[in-house]
Formats: sequence, structure tokens, C-alpha cells
Amino acid sequence: MDNRGVLAVISGFSGSGKGTLMKALLEKYDNYALSVSWTTRKPREGEEDGVSYFFRTQEEFDRHIEEDGFLEYARYVDHSYGTPKQYVFDQLDQGKDVLLEIEMQGALQVKEKYPDTVLIFVTPPNAEELKRRLVGRGTEDMETIKKRLARADEESKGMEQYDYLLVNDSIERCAEELHGVIMAAHARMGNHLELVNNIKEQMKQF
Repeated sequence: MDNRGVLAVISGFSGSGKGTLMKALLEKYDNYALSVSWTTRKPREGEEDGVSYFFRTQEEFDRHIEEDGFLEYARYVDHSYGTPKQYVFDQLDQGKDVLLEIEMQGALQVKEKYPDTVLIFVTPPNAEELKRRLVGRGTEDMETIKKRLARADEESKGMEQYDYLLVNDSIERCAEELHGVIMAAHARMGNHLELVNNIKEQMKQF
């Protein structure tokens, strides 16, 4: 469908600023929607069902897995999290560009199920800057920061599987680059097959 939205999966190291980038897009443009995940954990204070998460029981979650209702899902300790297929597709059908922030394993799951997905990896300019940002948060001890950096080392090995790499050295500039990548995806041939077929029919008149 020519007016269908683009599904953009945003991944990146902890501290890369991907959440801030998506917030910048949502504030500046009205064509974006954030994907809302299902979770089996209880709502925290201030969280709303359907806004922060869709809060569901484990039984409902497992049933949804059996019905192939998720683009991707994972279990973390005692709780399950998943990206609901129907919610995402409804947003895309309405012409919204859907932003989905997930880790590498989930991103590749989504790409496998929905090949038109645009995979975007966000990184700071270099590893030293990543460490500086994590330390600068002032919210975690050095042991936790070391674990995040070790995880970043593992994640870096799969970066080439993404379609685009964005270097976040300026939120404003990087947000515009991210917007540009998603807008370019609208011009892909597969998004305009109806128009292509109409032009082919019109050309027969000559």
C-alpha cells in the first residue's frame, strides 16, 4: 500500500542515546508512533495500560505466542516481554512510521518475520565517549558500568547485520539523519507497487 508506514527498529549500546533520539522525533514530527510492548510484570506507579505497556497475565502472553501474535518476544528473569504484531500493523496501516526500540536478538527476529523492517544501529563516535556517557549519568556504580561495556563489546560483533549506522555525536543532527533514513524508506519500490501498476496501465495507451 502506497501510504503504509515504515517499521524502524532502533538498537544501540546502552548510553548511545537512542531513547533521546526517538523522543526528539516524536516531539518534532507527527507521523511517528512508538511500539507498545506486552509484559507480564505488574504496572509501576504512573504507568498506564496501552501507553507504557500492555499489561497481561502469563497465560494470556503464552496464548498469544501460540497464536503467532508477536513480532518478537523474550523472557527476562520472571517476566515476559513481546512486540504485538497486530498493534504494530494497525499503526503502519494508518500510515504511521513505527519506532521500535529493542535489542539485537529481537531486531533480527522482527526482520526475519517482516523483511521490510528498517534496522538502525545507534552508536557514540567511539568507545571512550560511550564510557564517558555511562559514567556521566551518575546513576550506576563502576561494576554495573563495566558490565554494560562488556555487553557493548558483544553487541558490536553484530552491528553489520543492520541496514544503517548512525553516529550520535549531536542529538539534533542525528535525529534529522534518523528521520531522513525513515523518509527514504518510503521511496522504496515495494512501497509503491500500486502506483507502478497504474503507470504501466496508462503507458499502454501510447
